[in-house]
Amino acid sequence: MNDLNQIAKNIEKSEDGIYYSKTNSSISYPEEGNSDCFQIEENSFWFNHRNNSILTAVKRYSPQKKFFDIGGGNGFVAKGLQDSNIEVVLVEPGLQGAKNAKKRNIKNIVCSTLEDAQFEKSSLASIGMFDVIEHIEDDVKFLKNVHEYLEEEGNIYITVPAFNFLWSNEDDIAGHYRRYSLSQLEKIITKCGFTIVFSTYIFSILPLPVFLFRSIPSRLGLSKNSNKIDKYKREHSSNRGFFSSILDSIWNWELKRIKNSKKIPFGGSCFIVAKK
Repeated sequence: MNDLNQIAKNIEKSEDGIYYSKTNSSISYPEEGNSDCFQIEENSFWFNHRNNSILTAVKRYSPQKKFFDIGGGNGFVAKGLQDSNIEVVLVEPGLQGAKNAKKRNIKNIVCSTLEDAQFEKSSLASIGMFDVIEHIEDDVKFLKNVHEYLEEEGNIYITVPAFNFLWSNEDDIAGHYRRYSLSQLEKIITKCGFTIVFSTYIFSILPLPVFLFRSIPSRLGLSKNSNKIDKYKREHSSNRGFFSSILDSIWNWELKRIKNSKKIPFGGSCFIVAKK
């Protein structure tokens, strides 16, 4: 890839191969968040299915375009794209996330927010924001800003947690401002100047267990925060015997729907592709 300094005015490349911004803005994400996720992602059915959903959509709508993964954490999504020969730049403001991405051999890493890096307007060919926008207090302002950075005819790819009735202590801990319905997210994205290319829910089976085992206990004050990592590892584990084979069938069905641009009517996350 050409030197990123050609399109970003406020970054410098360090000896570790990571670009760092010269200024740093605060973010609504817990400091330990990336470290926790780094222990979970590889063996998580959730992270793996989200990756497969994203990759399926990117291959369909913009496989040849340079992809900027904004707020991409430890580079788990970026690694999936990179391994599929899609040129990707990880833009992650968290220092630990950027360093973890380096351990995953992500080739192009910018440790910065999109704004702090000062990318040129209309310079980013394709942008992904995966479970990022719910961390932004003013989501409309942020998306309008993203619109300016995206090149003409460029695509954005967005995932966010679905439905406020699924709110739990996990959302508070993660620094979320909101959850979305698909129609709400579509309206916001359209308001910010984008045209919807494809929209769907994913994780069709998850709303019921999330509601029963996270939302209700949170409302009743029954949630426990002890051994958080062990709890997350159990919840995300893909080694569940017969149940795992059922999940695999459901995820494969969802991927076929995405590949054929067919909407999934209900799920735990919203997934949208939109064009400038």
